[in-house]
Amino acid sequence: MAGKLMHAVHYTNCGGGPSDLKYVEVPVPTPKEDEVLIKVEAASISPIDWVIQQGGVKPLFPRELPYIPGTDIGGEVVDVGSEVKNVKPGDKVIAMLGFANGGGLAEFAVAKANLTVIRPLEVSAAEGAGIPSAGLMAHQALTDSAGLKLDGTEKPTNILITNGSESVGNYAIQLAKLGNAHVTATCAPEHIDLAKSLGADEVVDQTTPDGQALKSPSGKKYDIVIHCGEPTSWSSFEPHLASNGKIFDVKPTLSSVKAYALKKLTFTKKLLIPVLFSCKAENMDFLVKLVKEGKVKTVIDSKYSLSNSEDAWAKNAENKIFGRIILEP
Repeated sequence: MAGKLMHAVHYTNCGGGPSDLKYVEVPVPTPKEDEVLIKVEAASISPIDWVIQQGGVKPLFPRELPYIPGTDIGGEVVDVGSEVKNVKPGDKVIAMLGFANGGGLAEFAVAKANLTVIRPLEVSAAEGAGIPSAGLMAHQALTDSAGLKLDGTEKPTNILITNGSESVGNYAIQLAKLGNAHVTATCAPEHIDLAKSLGADEVVDQTTPDGQALKSPSGKKYDIVIHCGEPTSWSSFEPHLASNGKIFDVKPTLSSVKAYALKKLTFTKKLLIPVLFSCKAENMDFLVKLVKEGKVKTVIDSKYSLSNSEDAWAKNAENKIFGRIILEP
């Protein structure tokens, strides 16, 4: 498709807002030897996309401007590089693009073949596009970091998931229930019933004193905390942790990294552990199969057309959503 043009959304500088997103025509990208070209049927955006636009992770991301945001896509393979063996043209797939280069908010995108997995027909493009970054982070925090088994063979575990309204929290609630956990979730008051519908055993209004104190309504002490919310002091968590309780921070800041180092030095059994995102195709494939089997669902807050990206971006910036925001060409 060399020389052909496509529609995409990009911005040319960091620090702006929704009005800085422009719907433009740009060349269709060409896949390298280890890449695939995907016709995008759906892409999802999340708070990290807003943070990147604000320059919150410079100089790491974006690598260059103009920048086409979006890393989580579902679509159909239209071309593959010479070294690609795992997918072929015509395959329905989901893929995780790199944060450095983005590329998801476009009619076509290139993805690394090793971060592209087959999407069963039972899983829609929108459901699939919701999985990569949010689903993978929830899975990584619970399994790789916290060591929870998701086959139901674990002894009962008490888990707190903060900010269950956000997409990582959505997936974490559902995955934790597969691991035989008793789940307490915090969320905005308007989302309490939605969090319960995902399986949370207890849901606390995060705007109330008990919610801000992270207190379990039944008085349970937490073995595991998956912290998806804003930076929170150690003193808020510590009284509610079990003797070996661990906090896994999926939005680590410099202060949380310092707190982790300090607790390690004091040899305490209670720890706050930063979770650094790692994308693995086998985990993405595992999550897709859970969605196919109906064991986990992608919660979709709202859908927008690619040409109406400003409204989608504005809603994403509000950070009052429940689930994923989807854009479709």
